[in-house]
Amino acid sequence: MLSLHTQPRGGFCDGISRRNYLKIGGLAMGGLSLPDLLRAESQQSSSKKHKAVIMVFLPGGPSHQDIFDLKMDAPSEIRGEFKPISTSVPGIQICEHLPLLAGMMDKCTLIRSMSDCDTSHDAFQCLTGHPSKRQPPGGWPSMGSVISRLQGAVDPAMPSFVGLAPKMGHMPWARTGEPGFLGIAHAPFQANRGGGTQDMSLNGVTLERLANRRALLDGFDQFRRDVDASGLMGGMDVFHQQAMDVLTSSKLLNALDLSKENPKLLERYGKGVNANRDDGGPRLTEHFLTARRLVEAGARVVTLAFSRWDYHSNNFGQLREDLPLLDRGLSALITDLHERGLDQDVSVVVWGEFGRTPIINAKGGRDHWPRVSCALLAGGGMNHGQVIGATDKIGGEATERPVAFGEVFATLYQRLGIDVSKATLTDLTGRPQYLIEGNHAPMRELIG
Repeated sequence: MLSLHTQPRGGFCDGISRRNYLKIGGLAMGGLSLPDLLRAESQQSSSKKHKAVIMVFLPGGPSHQDIFDLKMDAPSEIRGEFKPISTSVPGIQICEHLPLLAGMMDKCTLIRSMSDCDTSHDAFQCLTGHPSKRQPPGGWPSMGSVISRLQGAVDPAMPSFVGLAPKMGHMPWARTGEPGFLGIAHAPFQANRGGGTQDMSLNGVTLERLANRRALLDGFDQFRRDVDASGLMGGMDVFHQQAMDVLTSSKLLNALDLSKENPKLLERYGKGVNANRDDGGPRLTEHFLTARRLVEAGARVVTLAFSRWDYHSNNFGQLREDLPLLDRGLSALITDLHERGLDQDVSVVVWGEFGRTPIINAKGGRDHWPRVSCALLAGGGMNHGQVIGATDKIGGEATERPVAFGEVFATLYQRLGIDVSKATLTDLTGRPQYLIEGNHAPMRELIG
């Protein structure tokens, strides 16, 4: 495994350090480390189109009442500095710093009443649909890992689960997704743009030489297999095969190479910034385009993280920087999916781990508020142009249609062709586990 490190960027309010790194496959000991991250399935889909999910995580907890649920009738210490603007759907208003999204609200759904958030900075609930407490042995797998296990790869040269979110040190908020009890074979392939993708290529190693290296590796594996009573090594062959497929195919590298796109489309997405604040996370609008290219090339689930929304101070100053970038990247993605006829097949979900306090603190920021948060959905052939749920006059509690994370996940799984009332996965103890806890069903507002 090759890890490319960058300089630390600061951390969240809880003091966790931050460091970007990129994990990619490499050649070592005459063998491949990529199999540790990728898996192959014996049955592959032959259709050109497939169902997929792009999950955009807003780490740190975005302030819902300043973005999608403004409270203009609240006192000044609650309503904040921003004004709402009308959208393409009569009666729906959002923040003035999101004009592009406002113009396509008929293609989106706002959920203003996410009401079962965990209390800590962690991407876990947004990636798995489960609370972090009371996990089965090995932990709950993320959605991408579940789909990798249940549906496998669309194309042997493309990982089914790709993570674009930068994993910063041990920062739990920036995880791309964890395989949990499904094991490393279903972990996300981490393909962070920002350097290093060229190391996924053969780098001058001929196919014949690569085959010889694999033969050497197979020799080691055969010895290990002979002494392995558990049968684990017998399952490594398919992972090695996918590693060979990826390394000897240009499909993944082509999907990650944005220079192959039309310059006008690149301009629409824009170019974000890695971080220009000490406490700011990467704001890479081009990741939205990379995500679209990956699902079009065969990925089933792509996760990415955008910026860092833990604004305990200078909330409005930082939002003035972040919201226009989010507006540009996300609106470009939604438009792109529609123009390419992918809006029926690719679901997009955008959310953070919790909301922010109604009252603005003495430093001009908002603190953690797990009682309610928001989400945006697009694509997936779902019913859009609506708002689901509502909060009270200060944005502190859900007053209409409280929505659980499990309901959103049940809906996304349904869009992928999976019935959460029937599908199960076997955990490390041999016990079958349903994909969603609490008997949550797909949301009728979205698919009814």
